[in-house]
Amino acid sequence: MTKNLTAGPPTRLIVGFTLPLLVGNMFQQLYAFTDAAVVGRMLGVEALAAVGASGSLQFLLIGFTLGAANGLGIPIARAFGNGDFERMRRSVAAGVIASAGIAAAVVLIGTVFARGLLTLMATPSELMASSIAFLSVLFAGAPVTMAFNFLSAAIRALGDSRTPLIFLIVACLLNAGLVVVFVGGCGFGVAGAALATVVAQLVSVAACLVLIAKKMPLLRLGRADFRLRRDEFGESVRMGLTMGFQMSTIAVGALVLQYAINGLGTEGVAAATAALRVDQFAVQPLASFGLGVSTYVAQNRGAGQWRRIRVGVFRTLLVTWGVAALVGVVITLGGTQIVGLFVGEGERAVVGMAHQYLVINAGLYAILATLFVLRNAIQGLGATFVPTLAGGMELVLRAAAGLLLVTRFGFLGVCLAAPLAWVGALTPILVSWFSHRRQMLDDELLAGRALADECPECRQPCEPTLAPA
Repeated sequence: MTKNLTAGPPTRLIVGFTLPLLVGNMFQQLYAFTDAAVVGRMLGVEALAAVGASGSLQFLLIGFTLGAANGLGIPIARAFGNGDFERMRRSVAAGVIASAGIAAAVVLIGTVFARGLLTLMATPSELMASSIAFLSVLFAGAPVTMAFNFLSAAIRALGDSRTPLIFLIVACLLNAGLVVVFVGGCGFGVAGAALATVVAQLVSVAACLVLIAKKMPLLRLGRADFRLRRDEFGESVRMGLTMGFQMSTIAVGALVLQYAINGLGTEGVAAATAALRVDQFAVQPLASFGLGVSTYVAQNRGAGQWRRIRVGVFRTLLVTWGVAALVGVVITLGGTQIVGLFVGEGERAVVGMAHQYLVINAGLYAILATLFVLRNAIQGLGATFVPTLAGGMELVLRAAAGLLLVTRFGFLGVCLAAPLAWVGALTPILVSWFSHRRQMLDDELLAGRALADECPECRQPCEPTLAPA
């Protein structure tokens, strides 16, 4: 089940590890895609807008769990790459404790403050009741979401990206069936879409636990594994919270942008909802390569394989640039037809605005590809400050677009918000990556000198001996 990423051709390893992640992420996006399509078709544009109006809050808190889970997986991957399995299990135990705390916080914040936050976002009154119903169910199920995200991250940290994919596909198919039953058959309205997602993810959690119990002994925890060392627990919490807050800072900017979108009326909100669903689906190949690089870099950092890190990251950039170009062409040519899946006939204004958003963003996916790969590589190295700073840049620029561009240019300002945020976030990431790259070159040279000084008999660095007098 496990896979060591510290030996073998970097490109083939990263692509092979990433492909299951890609398929899994695409299916995971089908949760949101299916929910929006069923709600829009069965309940109408107003219900679709209600789901969209709550989307930024959903991203703020649920997205935090996804980022935190990925962060908690990095110390696990590093210890696994170093062959320190005792430390690896302690990192898993630290992740379990941190995950429980994060899930409890999301439930509390989401259920208590949902109405107030929706009000601050100027959510139209006709959408308020449905938006609150959708969020209440989704946030109540946050422990299930956090559990699935963390278990998947822990399994991936050991190099297995395929098995969680199988569980996710099954859950996604189950979600597709349940959302039709809950929304259409049972009459639960938009809350039924959220309930279908929670139930489907619960199935995935159960499958992950069975897998660990039967086939992954390295992840089975005992009482001794929960006797955590302060520095190790601190590292796990730091990585988890940093990546979680990074996702949240991006979402705060999206909240401000959503505030501006809500002022464009029901049609504008519906168009943004449909466009964002398609866009999130389209960028999954790029996001998946980012996740793959994070695990690859973390394992190789644990093994001290600096050259493999540099080569792997560079080759991944080349691959993702090609993927970005291909996806951009597909979205540009087929965006109108895809958006039409979310709304009924006669909604030309909604379709037109959504297609404008997709064309502008798709033409700049190469920037996003670079951001995903380099940011995750830096996080895989264990650095947290610059990725957090990059998240702050995204927050500022998305917020500025919402407050300034949307007010002046209308829906065109919505279309320009994401590209501006990508450019702002990429600026400190590029500076940081080239700094880390120079450091890796220096470490590689030092390692080469140490190897040259090794004694041919004991294969250890030896002090020079004095010739006999």
